[in-house]
Amino acid sequence: MIPDDETWFDDDAGPLVRPYAVTRGRTRSAQLPLDMITLVVAVSSDAGRFASEPEYTTILKLCQRPLSIAEIAASMALPLGVVKVLISDLVEERRVIFRSGISPDKAVLFEVLHGIRKL
Repeated sequence: MIPDDETWFDDDAGPLVRPYAVTRGRTRSAQLPLDMITLVVAVSSDAGRFASEPEYTTILKLCQRPLSIAEIAASMALPLGVVKVLISDLVEERRVIFRSGISPDKAVLFEVLHGIRKL
């Protein structure tokens, strides 16, 4: 038995629940075009059938204003793939809506890079 004043873990140990446990083993979201620049906004603050799971509630609180999936993942300290699966669940439940960003043209990106290198 561990005495009350002795702890067996600390903050540096990281999360005690593995990311795949949060998504119930799923590694891919439903057939939705979600990427890291997709913007997500909450339609409802009620997590519905996911109310008992804190990750869904956190996403809904964060998305009171539009946020990208990358920003949500960073705020929650979860891998991008995990957040995509969670958001996919919320989209299917109509708790959030999303809008995929337009990926910039590669030629434009190379011109910007070239311009930066000239500096």
